[in-house]
Amino acid sequence: MTIASVQTFFPKASSATLADDRARDDQARQESVAISAGLKRQKAGLLEELIVRYQHRLLRYLLFLTGNRDTAEDIFQEVWMRVLVRGDQFDGRARFETWLFTIARNLVIDQSRKRTMNSLDELIDGVTEDDRSMQFEVVADDLTPFDRVSNLEDREKIAAALLQLDTLHREVLVLRFHEELSLEEIAKVTRAPLSTVKSRLYRGLAMIKPRLGYAAARFQEAV
Repeated sequence: MTIASVQTFFPKASSATLADDRARDDQARQESVAISAGLKRQKAGLLEELIVRYQHRLLRYLLFLTGNRDTAEDIFQEVWMRVLVRGDQFDGRARFETWLFTIARNLVIDQSRKRTMNSLDELIDGVTEDDRSMQFEVVADDLTPFDRVSNLEDREKIAAALLQLDTLHREVLVLRFHEELSLEEIAKVTRAPLSTVKSRLYRGLAMIKPRLGYAAARFQEAV
């Protein structure tokens, strides 16, 4: 992938955009601190609020990561049990979704080890086409930038292309473009060096672009 092609995926931000980003970051930090405090004192109704807010994003991440709806739904339930039991461990320094996706990823890895698999990438081995065809029936009320610039046909085409990637590259693309995590946050979730995250992102983009056809423009707009 050339420097020019990478730059098309990462356009320079304007001063207004940077100001908006800073404002969102400040709001996110305040929300994280509030969630952390609420979990520590076991605030009534907080867990239900978090499930409503994050359930679609969490399930989508698990579906892409595991490639199997039954597996994703089982781990989805376990993730929220971990939040309930270990909520006091969330210190609010990172965004809640970063911590949530980290829990989810660790549970996927734990399950892969129980199945005597050697790596996260092996988790999708043996998944049938019937399993994969079900996994994108996740309806969310809040649209991501990716959803807003793409129609249903484009999203299905991109989802199918993502499934052709290996798990590690697919995961970074999903966290970046669907879940809008920063590269630093992705590094925390995946416990990988920032340089590794960038490498997986660039390689993933290079691999997926030729498979998208006309939908590549839609995907690029979401960056």
